Amino acid sequence: MGKAVKITAIALVSLIGAMLLAVGIYVLYVVCQYSRIEDNVALTVENNRSETLDAGGVYSIMTYNMGFGAYSPDYTFFMDAGIMADGSKTRGKYGKAVSRAAVERNLSGTLGVIAAESCDFVFVQEVDEDASRSHHVNQRAAVSALDGYGSVYAENFHSAYLFYPFNDPHGKSDAGIVTLSKYAVTSAVRRSFPLADGFSKYLDLDRCFSVSRLDAGDRELVLIHLHMSAYDKGGVIRAQQLSMLNAVLRAEYEAGNYVIAGGDFNHDIANSDGLFPSKQQKPDWLATFDAADLAEGYAIAAATNAPSCRGCDIAYEKDVTYTVVVDGFMVSDNIEVIGVENKDLQFAYSDHNPVVMRFRLKA
Repeated sequence: MGKAVKITAIALVSLIGAMLLAVGIYVLYVVCQYSRIEDNVALTVENNRSETLDAGGVYSIMTYNMGFGAYSPDYTFFMDAGIMADGSKTRGKYGKAVSRAAVERNLSGTLGVIAAESCDFVFVQEVDEDASRSHHVNQRAAVSALDGYGSVYAENFHSAYLFYPFNDPHGKSDAGIVTLSKYAVTSAVRRSFPLADGFSKYLDLDRCFSVSRLDAGDRELVLIHLHMSAYDKGGVIRAQQLSMLNAVLRAEYEAGNYVIAGGDFNHDIANSDGLFPSKQQKPDWLATFDAADLAEGYAIAAATNAPSCRGCDIAYEKDVTYTVVVDGFMVSDNIEVIGVENKDLQFAYSDHNPVVMRFRLKA
C-alpha cells in the first residue's frame, strides 16, 4: 500500500470516527436534556379578571392553532408528507419559519383575528415562548397581553436542539398552549398526556391539557384546553390520551359542572374526510374520531362550513391541498350549543383556521 493510500485511509477512518463521536455526543446531549413535566402542576393565572359568570348566560369561545407563526399559505413543514391523487408523493420543506419577519407578520394577523372576534374565552395552541423555529419571537408574551383577558400558559414543548432537517434545522423549542378568559379563573392545573416510548420521546412535544375553573353560580365552568398527538402511527398514543381525557370528563360531569374541552384534536372530529375538494389522498397522519368513544353526557361541537386544518406537505391551494376539520369542542349536555363556525381565513396566518362557538349555560 502506497504512502498516499495509507494517508487517505487514515484520514477516512478519522473522519468516520469523528462523525460517530459527534453523533454519540449529540445523542447523549439529547438524553441528558430530556425531562417530562410532572402531572397535576398548578398553573398561574396572569392578569386575572374580576367578572363572574351567570348560569343561563350566553358566551363565546374560540380555538385557534397559530402554528408557531410560521404557516403562511406558501409554507410547508418537513414532518408532513402526502400523496397526490395521481400517486406522486410530496413532503414539506422547512424546519422553522422562513424568517423572523414572517413570524411577526403571522403573529400580528393572529392577534388581529382574536381581537376582532372578541370571544369570552380563547384557546391558542403552538404558542412559542423561546424557539429556534420561530426565530425567538416571544409569542406567549404577545398572546397573553391581549387587552381584556386573563391568561393561563401550559408548557407542552421543551425539546433539545433538533439538527433536522439538515438544510433547515428545527432547533430548540420552548412552547405551549394559552387559555384566555374575560372572566375570573379560580384555579388552573396542567395535566400530562401519555406519550410514546422510544427515542422519539426525546424530541416530541410534552403533550398536555390544561384545566381552568370558573365559578358559574352553584357549579363551575371547567375549560379543558388540549392539543393531542399527531404523527402517531396506528393511533395508539392518541387512544391512550383520549382514555385519560374521558376519565377527567366523567369526573367533572359527575360533579355536575359545565364542561368544554377543546383545541386541536389531531383527529377528524366532524366526518369531514372528502367533504372539501382536493387533489390529494387522505394523509397517513389523520385519524378519525369515533363519537362512540366519547364519555357519556358529552357531544362533539364542530362545524363543516369550512375546513379547520390543511396539509403542510405542499403550499396551500384551494381545492388542491387536502383539508379537514380537526379543531372544535367536546361539550357537556348541560350546555346548549347555539352555533359553531369555522372562520374561513384561507389559512392566511396558520395551517389552521379558527373555530368559534357560542353557547348557553343551562340554568
